[in-house]
Amino acid sequence: MTIIPSIMSLHLRYRLWIAEMNFDITVLRIFDDSLKELLIVAEDPAVIKGIENFEEQFISLRKEIDVLKHEMHLMKMKLAAYSRETNRDNEKAYQTDNHEGLEIDYLAFRDKFDKIKTAYRQFESQLPH
Repeated sequence: MTIIPSIMSLHLRYRLWIAEMNFDITVLRIFDDSLKELLIVAEDPAVIKGIENFEEQFISLRKEIDVLKHEMHLMKMKLAAYSRETNRDNEKAYQTDNHEGLEIDYLAFRDKFDKIKTAYRQFESQLPH
């Protein structure tokens, strides 16, 4: 038997993930500002290419965040509606709304974000200051 999280548990999970992605947006903004600073002093074509590559990756991550946050906000609204319906079957609501799929998407994003963040920090640390 599959354990179905409560509506409140799912709602809180989405709130936490959205808060984490809001923090990620701030990190991406700081990294973008850092890239702009690096581009001003960059002379090596390989460094310029690396900067452009990270710019593209950061734009892609931001788009992914926007999509995930939108899906999570919609899911939170559905959960709020479910919580008002006292006769709603929690298991049906859970299965119908594909919470597992959204969790898989979020965890894949989290892994991708962390790898790009680590790669960027490594790239940045190898540049002369």
